Amino acid sequence: MNWFTKLLTSTLGRKLFMALTGLFLILFLVIHLIGNLQLLKEDEGHAFNVYAKFMTSNPLIKTVSYVNYACIILHVIWALLLTRKNYAARGVERYAVSKNSSPWTSRNMGILGTLILIFLVIHLQGFWYQMHWGGIPTKNYDGEDVKDLFATVDFAYTQPLWVIIYVVSMVALAFHLWHGFASAFQTLGVNHLKYNPVISFVGKAFAIIVPALFALIPIWMYLH
Repeated sequence: MNWFTKLLTSTLGRKLFMALTGLFLILFLVIHLIGNLQLLKEDEGHAFNVYAKFMTSNPLIKTVSYVNYACIILHVIWALLLTRKNYAARGVERYAVSKNSSPWTSRNMGILGTLILIFLVIHLQGFWYQMHWGGIPTKNYDGEDVKDLFATVDFAYTQPLWVIIYVVSMVALAFHLWHGFASAFQTLGVNHLKYNPVISFVGKAFAIIVPALFALIPIWMYLH
């Protein structure tokens, strides 16, 4: 296990695990978005409540969720370690040069990540915690009592502050993904003249479309 310890403590190893956890979180974003889009159905929350019930009761999905939480924590820890090491390694002059030459998203991944982390804490407390331990009323679907999480979400998105927090956080997520998507593939060694343009295009499209659809949900619910 000595090689594994060295890998975890090396800059290359930390970047590798950052990339792997980041790609897993990107996949989770897609799954989470598909579920959240059920909020837009005109069925008084039936589809979303059934989805929420499945996500919180299915053993396989619960296991994937725990892996996701672990990936978030590890992603944050390795990001902090890398940022600290990078700041310690470069001098003022080197920083000035890199600041002018590197993209804005690359220079501010730490700030963007911090904003996303704050949003996640607020989001989990407001919805995930309430789903598991809050006093959410239930609805009966085909003889089964299901927590009416839709009502909680619907009420939250009648409040402008919730909508603003969500939309601003999705903007931060978009900028984070704009750099992080392609960077993850480069870290994993997928760096070829033939594939780089495709990865860049897919990454930028993903960074725009997915956060935009997430942001659309609270805006749509607030206006309706």
